[in-house]
Amino acid sequence: MSVGDELCKLTGFKLFHNHMAVEPVLGIFPFGSPPFGRLVNEFRRRVIEEAADADLPGLVFTYVWGLELPEDTELIGSYVELVRARGGRTRFVELSADLDERLHRNTTESRLDRKPSKRDLAFSRANLLELDRDYVMNTSETRRVHAQDLIERHDHVRIDNTRLSAAETAALILRTMPQ
Repeated sequence: MSVGDELCKLTGFKLFHNHMAVEPVLGIFPFGSPPFGRLVNEFRRRVIEEAADADLPGLVFTYVWGLELPEDTELIGSYVELVRARGGRTRFVELSADLDERLHRNTTESRLDRKPSKRDLAFSRANLLELDRDYVMNTSETRRVHAQDLIERHDHVRIDNTRLSAAETAALILRTMPQ
C-alpha cells in the first residue's frame, strides 16, 4: 500500500489497495467465509471494471497472492482480462522483503490507520506468519510456481525493498518497468 501511494504520486494513477475491499465486508462477514470471499472479489472486480472504463491514467491494485495456488492465479487472470478486454495493459510489480521487516511494517501507523483489521496486532502478526509459512509469495529462479505463466505474459519487475523506503521503491519501479 505504501509503495502504491508513492507510485500514484509519481504517475497520477489511483490506488486500490486490497483492504479497500476487505475492510467494509469484515464488518458483516468473518474473514475467509464464503460470503466474505464472494463480496470482496465482486467488489474488486467492479472497481477494476469501472476504472478500466474510466478516463484514468492508471490504477495500482495491491494484492497478497499465493503464487502456487491455481485459484489465486485464475482470479488475478480474470482481473487482467477485464483490463485487456477494455484495451488496457497490465504490469506486475512483485515486492519482497525479509520477514522481520514485514513484521515491522505490519505495525506502522499508516497501515493501522488505513487497514483497521490490522489493529488487532496479535491476529495480524499471526496471519502474516501463517501466510509466510503456508504460501509462496515470490517468484524464484529455483522454483517455478503456477502464477509464472500469467506473470511472464506481462511486463514484470521484482524488487527486494527490505532496505528501501516506499518512495525509493516507487522510483525504482518507474526506472525499471518497461514503458
